[in-house]
Amino acid sequence: MTDKLDGLSMNISAAEQDKLRAVFPQCFVEGKLDVDKLLSLCGEFETVDENDREKYEFRWKGKQEALQLAGKRSAGTLRPCPEESVDWGNTRNLYIEGDNLEVLKLLQTSYYRKVKMIYIDPPYNTGNDFVYADDFADPLARYKEVTQQTTKSNPETMGRFHTNWLNMMYPRLRLAANLLRDDGVIFISIDENEFCNLTKLCNEVFGEENHLGTFIWKRRQMVDSRTKTGVSEDHEYLLCYSKHGWRIRGKSPDMSKYSNPDNDPNGDWMSADMTGLATASQRPNLHYDLTNPSTGIIYSCPPTGWRYEKSRMQELIEKGEVIFPKEATGRPRRKKYVKDLTGEFAGFSTVLDTVFNTQATRELRTLFDENEYFDFPKPVDFIKLFVEQGTAPMEDGEQPIILDFFSGSATTAHAVMQLNAEDGGNRRFILVQLPEVCDENSEAAKAGFKNICEIGKERIRRAGSKLKETLVQDGGDFRHLAESIPEAPQKTLFDEDSAQSFTVPIIPARWSAADESAENKDMADKLDIGFRVFKLDSSNLKLWDDSPITCENAVETFEQRLLGMLEILKPDRSDVDVVYEVMLKLGQDLCEPICAIELEDNRQVYGVGADVKFIVCFAQNITPEDAAVMAEYAPGRIIFADQCFNNSTDKSNVKLTLRDKGVTIKVL
Repeated sequence: MTDKLDGLSMNISAAEQDKLRAVFPQCFVEGKLDVDKLLSLCGEFETVDENDREKYEFRWKGKQEALQLAGKRSAGTLRPCPEESVDWGNTRNLYIEGDNLEVLKLLQTSYYRKVKMIYIDPPYNTGNDFVYADDFADPLARYKEVTQQTTKSNPETMGRFHTNWLNMMYPRLRLAANLLRDDGVIFISIDENEFCNLTKLCNEVFGEENHLGTFIWKRRQMVDSRTKTGVSEDHEYLLCYSKHGWRIRGKSPDMSKYSNPDNDPNGDWMSADMTGLATASQRPNLHYDLTNPSTGIIYSCPPTGWRYEKSRMQELIEKGEVIFPKEATGRPRRKKYVKDLTGEFAGFSTVLDTVFNTQATRELRTLFDENEYFDFPKPVDFIKLFVEQGTAPMEDGEQPIILDFFSGSATTAHAVMQLNAEDGGNRRFILVQLPEVCDENSEAAKAGFKNICEIGKERIRRAGSKLKETLVQDGGDFRHLAESIPEAPQKTLFDEDSAQSFTVPIIPARWSAADESAENKDMADKLDIGFRVFKLDSSNLKLWDDSPITCENAVETFEQRLLGMLEILKPDRSDVDVVYEVMLKLGQDLCEPICAIELEDNRQVYGVGADVKFIVCFAQNITPEDAAVMAEYAPGRIIFADQCFNNSTDKSNVKLTLRDKGVTIKVL
């Protein structure tokens, strides 16, 4: 019996039920989950009257519908756009244009529990930001509508100010949590408007016990005196949650503070404060005057006492670890040695006094020839700081994925490439952005940018090129960047006169050992400044029109619908479009290569993966002999379109031929 691809995204609810069924099969009765039985097995027994149940929970209008929206399967797909990409044949990075809710659904099968880190900078809900108005009935239709419109607002006067924002964020965070690895972490930038709500939302989605910290970033260098309240909000927040027990690595200690001016045999040291934190009434044993045994100078006890009681202080003095100032008015300090550091990394402060937002503006202006095309971007160094924390430590050869589904000006991609260049890492990025239309009066629109995605893609191109140029000039560990990376070979897969002609890079493997040495492969991996562009669209496969037929010529209308389904692929879609849709539905990485496999009579099928994990076939008149040729590539399975077979007999014979060779088939 063959399985038929349904053209929908991953069924998340079914996957979660399968997990429960594997552990608690007795809790499923006639295919339905018995919640009371599950609770009783876990030792939870309901003793409160159902009508009098009260518990702490975070509620708002539309919460249940938002949760249902996260579970509603998508009928869309992601269509490849090699012409807008950079280094399509070699890159492991993705840039996806589309509504992030639908895109997150489509990514579930391929990237479920594979993302190491997520960073997002969602709309801050200031009343002017774009609000993602999701449509439960037809999200793809809503997406098409949105891409033709300009920015929307969410004024507080409409009465659903916070509710609209929560309904937008809740399903997206639910889906994002599915993508995180068990050692994954998410960072979310936010301001005062929704900070409290976001914290409650994240506690529910990720678990309050997985809240690693809330960072406060001083983003403004100078105070703002234009505010109506007189209060200058100079900070933003960054919430951090882990998946399961992950922790912040910490910052490398500032070793420049350590030296050894007195040739101390214990090695380099720095001067550390010994002042305590308790009053005399609280800790009387820490309050005493201190005497320098060499000079007799007495140093008065500070108001909060010393950090150590007398006997411990005497030990430090005898070991020569206390530094006495020349004057009695000075404050004795302690030598803190490098050898006594308890770990390789120091604690990571929740107060981020690093770079200011003005740096981000300067970065974009520099890239875009002093033009300003984007409002309120984040600085590269700011995001790079957390990419480094979120992906450490890395195993040799590991390629951790960083996801940003509110990518805006694509700072995350810039930060990932920059950090890879600095430490030789192999981090990958997946960026998702709604193609919001640029205001016609904006500088971006005047420069020819139609939407935000065009700005983001151009930013990555320029940043990557500039990075490569800078590294070449600086030399160092990346001197090999002066050499160009071989371009993937191009091949026209269809006749130029055909409506389905499509030219794409086709490679039988990511790298050929015959052409490139292992050293060159490693170098190219570290120089991944490319990205594959995909765009959200409706499925490439026709769906049966099940709307009621009420017209007089109902029979003819029904016949037309039947005839229209004889060809399952939409006429304006290419075979390659469908190959990538199949990859999505079967859980393959969208950066896997595809190769053309030739059959007789100039027909061809498509192998997916360097080792041909599976084959997608749209060629007609498929025979058992053709099936035997495809089986030689040892694919795990072959996906056929119904029109590949002349009749049911040929289809059965092909199926039997492949079954004997251990190959399963699916049908579109």
